[in-house]
Amino acid sequence: MSYPFAGVTVLDLTQIYNGPYATFLLAQAGADVIKIEPPGGEHLRKRSGASGAAMPFAMLNANKRTMTLNLKSPPGRELLLELVKQADVLVENFAPGVMDRLGLDEGVLRQANPKLIYAAGSGYGKTGPYRDYPAMDLTVQAMTGVIDTTGHTDAPPVKSGPAIADFMAGIHLYGAIATALYEREHTGNARTIEVSMMEAVYPTLASSLGLFYGSGEAPRTGNRHTGMSLCPYNVYPTSDGYIAIITNNEQHWRSLVDALQCQHLAQDPRFATVKERCNHMDLVDGALGKITRGYTKADLFERLIRNRVPCAPVRTLEEVVNDPHLHARGSLQWIDHPEYGRIVVPSTPLRFGGEDAAVAYRPSARLGADTEAILRERLSLDDAQVEALRAQQVV
Repeated sequence: MSYPFAGVTVLDLTQIYNGPYATFLLAQAGADVIKIEPPGGEHLRKRSGASGAAMPFAMLNANKRTMTLNLKSPPGRELLLELVKQADVLVENFAPGVMDRLGLDEGVLRQANPKLIYAAGSGYGKTGPYRDYPAMDLTVQAMTGVIDTTGHTDAPPVKSGPAIADFMAGIHLYGAIATALYEREHTGNARTIEVSMMEAVYPTLASSLGLFYGSGEAPRTGNRHTGMSLCPYNVYPTSDGYIAIITNNEQHWRSLVDALQCQHLAQDPRFATVKERCNHMDLVDGALGKITRGYTKADLFERLIRNRVPCAPVRTLEEVVNDPHLHARGSLQWIDHPEYGRIVVPSTPLRFGGEDAAVAYRPSARLGADTEAILRERLSLDDAQVEALRAQQVV
């Protein structure tokens, strides 16, 4: 079948999680993504010596071709500009100013290819007072209030477990690139686009912001609703684990009461409305916790789902990695990776035209595996020229 970005060539200078996830989504949508790494490999690949650290690299760099190129050398920069002439998109997530110092600023790239879409990801953007602050997922979580609003009121703040800043920015960067490709197709105009991690994360604070604007503060709420405007909304104990339960409306509350056969809670005037339940959260959670402890996690989940109560068991990573639903949909699959062995890898969450619309999965490649092929195919170099570049440590 034809994929949305078939025929689109992307030069991928990205590293770690942020940029590589954006280019992974492009590759899974059919683009020819050429991952260009320094001779020693990008930072995430270098972590692979640590236990388990190879998995993120394998996850984010499937379906890409890979080559090495020393952009600190004049011949390396010239080779990149030759590749730029044939590319549709160049993506990088270096710190602001790095491309300028390499002699590969926007003007130079535009001179090589006026139709190039230049996409940049960064921590705080290319302008503003924070421009030059070092940015990693942890630091951006701290700067955006994510850490301050995560955890329990009577305990120190904690970071979000998932790398939300990196991946939220990566998703936004993919969306910006798709938008720019659409505009170029219809107008011929090729834009420079940028996405900052800080700005991508801010909308996720919606519930905390609602509480802040309503009361002037936004304390940490643990597993309760961040805006403290829904109840029940928590993680409740069972005899063998925990289950998350949320009631978005009065029908959900009535269904929960019916499922647990605790009509006495529904008859309590302190629990009559969501507003009253929010005013008595400790009582609601305490009463429900005494009931949920009498069930196993599986039995309670089955009972609540049968009654259409929004809920989910709190599962381990082992359970998620082996999730039958994700494997049945092809979202997760077991592969024999040529470097990392038997692992589970994800495909794109984006579906194009049906259940079987994902591109054929190609595992991430060893460093520089496609260098020679790309130089021959894209730049028509012969064996002697490629060997000369290797001798000069350009590739």
